[in-house]
Amino acid sequence: MSFTPSAAFRYTLMRLGIFVGSFLVIWALVYFRVLPSGLGSSNLFWVMLLALVVSAPLSWIVLRKQRDALAVEVAEKVDRAKERLAANQSQEDGV
Repeated sequence: MSFTPSAAFRYTLMRLGIFVGSFLVIWALVYFRVLPSGLGSSNLFWVMLLALVVSAPLSWIVLRKQRDALAVEVAEKVDRAKERLAANQSQEDGV
């Protein structure tokens, strides 16, 4: 039996990976003073904010196929839930 992760799990891991990669690159740029550091002790917050701003559009472009697969998976689950609900309602009406 092989384990195949769901599309949501894969998408989440890939999105997290893009954020971590962006964080490390931006942290290195701030460390080597290519980018300005935050004021006082806000450096970590500054780097996290920049990583979020960079990783969001990057993941929007890079993860298009995974996002489409996730949408299909969610739509299938919603359809199955609607079918079960309709079946349960028809059983109640028949009694």
